[in-house]
Amino acid sequence: MATDMQPILQIQDLNLGFSMRQGVFDVLHGISFDLHRGKTTCVVGESGSGKSVTARTILNMVPPPGKINGGRILFNPDGTEIDLTALDPRGPAIRQIRGGRIAMIFQEPMSSLSPVHTIGSQIIEAIRLHRDVSKKEARDLAIEVLKQVEIPNPDKAVDRYAFEFSGGMRQRAMIAMALSCRPDVLIADEPTTALDVTTQAEILDLMKNLQTELGMAIMFITHDMGVVAEIADEVVVMEKGHVVEQGDIHQIFEAPQHPYTQKLLNAVRRLEEPAAAKVRPAGDSGNILRVENLQLRFEKKEGFFQRVTDVTKAVDGVSFDLKQGEALGIVGESGSGKTTVGRCIARVYDPNAGVIDYAGRDLMAANKNQLRDTRKQIRMIFQDPFASLNPRMTVKQIIAEPLIVNGIARGQELEDRVAKLLTEVGLDPGMMERYPHAFSGGQRQRIVVARAIALEPRLVIADEPTSALDVSIRTQVLDLLLKLQAEMGLSFIFISHDMAVIRYFCDRVAVMYRGKIVEIGETEEIITNPQHPYTKALLSSVPIPDPKLRGTRQRHRYVAET
Repeated sequence: MATDMQPILQIQDLNLGFSMRQGVFDVLHGISFDLHRGKTTCVVGESGSGKSVTARTILNMVPPPGKINGGRILFNPDGTEIDLTALDPRGPAIRQIRGGRIAMIFQEPMSSLSPVHTIGSQIIEAIRLHRDVSKKEARDLAIEVLKQVEIPNPDKAVDRYAFEFSGGMRQRAMIAMALSCRPDVLIADEPTTALDVTTQAEILDLMKNLQTELGMAIMFITHDMGVVAEIADEVVVMEKGHVVEQGDIHQIFEAPQHPYTQKLLNAVRRLEEPAAAKVRPAGDSGNILRVENLQLRFEKKEGFFQRVTDVTKAVDGVSFDLKQGEALGIVGESGSGKTTVGRCIARVYDPNAGVIDYAGRDLMAANKNQLRDTRKQIRMIFQDPFASLNPRMTVKQIIAEPLIVNGIARGQELEDRVAKLLTEVGLDPGMMERYPHAFSGGQRQRIVVARAIALEPRLVIADEPTSALDVSIRTQVLDLLLKLQAEMGLSFIFISHDMAVIRYFCDRVAVMYRGKIVEIGETEEIITNPQHPYTKALLSSVPIPDPKLRGTRQRHRYVAET
């Protein structure tokens, strides 16, 4: 049996490249680090730093034309050293290790789970592939592991499909599948990025408990330094395919040596405080928006006569005001109605009842022409910058589209306007003929911002505009939005589940739960002195990016009144 001191997995001087027509393009350069039983090693870095491809290389799952050009990955589960890089990627030896001895949780559970097989059948298949048990025994084990990850009614959940689960439940099902064979090593690739802070906290607690029970080594890939501070024993910092720094969690946080590590931690600490350059709206500035008793129901209809069998109150009596030049944050879990409120205000959805008064105009009673005119002044920034940009259009065409549609500019004037907008969002106008795929995530979000401000709006509804971005890029985009707010007098409705982002950017915050606003007030007041039990639960789940404070805060759990 491997001792606690001896690494269960050693990555030694690993090099990986992709064969292209122009030659070999190297993506990993001499990667080296160890994993130990019962310890969590967090691998951090920005998108494109090589975190996920390192994880796939450990399991020999690099798709062609990717090729390991040097180095070794030594797996030592029980005193017998196995070089994983020497195994046939399609051979029986590596297949026995994948899922059985080394398991992996992927970032997006919906794309990793089969939509046409039940959750139970997928877990049963994994168990029978690696353990010599009957189908009935495998089913019992599947129910047991679903119970372990705290999925309600596991005996019924085992026969459900992935689409019947929420995001958090799907991620729990993925963890259940990964743990069903009791692996020696668990690789978790951004397993909580898409989850709310309350669900994330539950998943992290669960993984820690199971690690203690099974003695697993965990390799946890993330760009959230708060999560790192919460769970890591060791930290590996990656940049552009290199390991630039590694060490004990306290050493990395308290005395980072490499400039890149210092930059990451500085970006995190900046988000912990309100923006210094924030221009607060004057106390007597009038309201640009008034929302009263807003309601939207989604009806489920079934049968030949389309009878209503279920009603979901997505927005249930929401009311608030927004001052000219103010930023109002809306926070809450997935399904709380945050995005739906934003889309109702932009009249993407037609609310069932309520008042939406924008600058004296009743948007509930507005006709198509009036709404078209209003939408020049109310613009949206969406969560995923890649999904919201047409891949077949150049940046110039994307930004110019609202100007052309509204008949504002043509010819050379149009090109000059696009160049000016790109300059305002910190991009080189010489990039305007490129397509979206040629830009990084942060640059794509800047293009989305340029398109949103092209018509010189007064109100911007930003729906999770930084959740898909790395922490260093996140502060850049927030600073850009603050700069534009100060220059153009913009008002913002800022939808997010990241309390650090809300604190940095917003003047006031509204907390939503199940379609209702349960608390609203000044951002600092809400964060430092929350009144509603749900707000307390939400804030107590936010990871603190300081390992010295690990375990010092009491978690609150909110149980809704029936």
